Order: sequence, then structure tokens, then C-alpha cells
Amino acid sequence: MTVAGQMLETYPQDLGGIDREKLRACIEACVECAQACTACADACLSEDMVAELRTCIRTNLDCADVCEATGRVLSRRTGYDATLTRAVLEACAAACRACGDECSGHAQMHEHCRVCAESCRACEQACLELLSSLG
Repeated sequence: MTVAGQMLETYPQDLGGIDREKLRACIEACVECAQACTACADACLSEDMVAELRTCIRTNLDCADVCEATGRVLSRRTGYDATLTRAVLEACAAACRACGDECSGHAQMHEHCRVCAESCRACEQACLELLSSLG
């Protein structure tokens, strides 16, 4: 079991009707995507054609920040705010969609962009699934 799963299992109160598995999957996808986007931005900076990757780098860093914040907000269960949760999930899905689209455009030339795009798509999907389960 993952750390996110263990922490959710040991949370001392009810999760307020939130699907525990979708929440765990979303937290993990956010953390993984933040790492992938950070690493992709760094790899882009190491490419010879760094000037052509400027938008990709910026999109990677924006997505990493949004994913990290989303994972942190989702990890805090006490005083749960459904409105804020919906807003961060929507923002994260949008950031992941934008970054996935940008990285996909470079994926044939840069393997790190292909890997990042896949992580972004998975995180976007996890955010949308959790969002739809909130009702």
C-alpha cells in the first residue's frame, strides 16, 4: 500500500462520503505528475534547442506547481471545503490538459516530453474522475 493510501486508511474521521480509492489515486497522480513535469522542464533546459522549448518549460513548471498544490489540498481532510476542492481539481485538470498538449507536440523528438504527456493525461483523468464523484 502506498503512503497516500496508508494515510487515508488511518485518517481518524469519516472522509465525508468521498470515494477513498479515487481520492488516493488522484493524490498519487498529482504527486507523480508534479515530479514528471519538474523533470521534463529540467530535461528541456538541457536540450540544444532550449529556446524552442520555452513554452514547454513554462507549461511544465506551471503544471508542476498546480499539481503539487492540488495533491496537498486533497491530502488535508480536516475542515474539508467542497468548493475549494472542486476549484483545485478543475484547475489541475486544465493545467494537465495544457501541459499534456504542449509536451505531446515534442514527444516524437524528446522522450521526456512523451513520458510527461502521459503523466499529465493520467493526472487529468484522475482529477476529472474524483471531480465527477463529488456530485
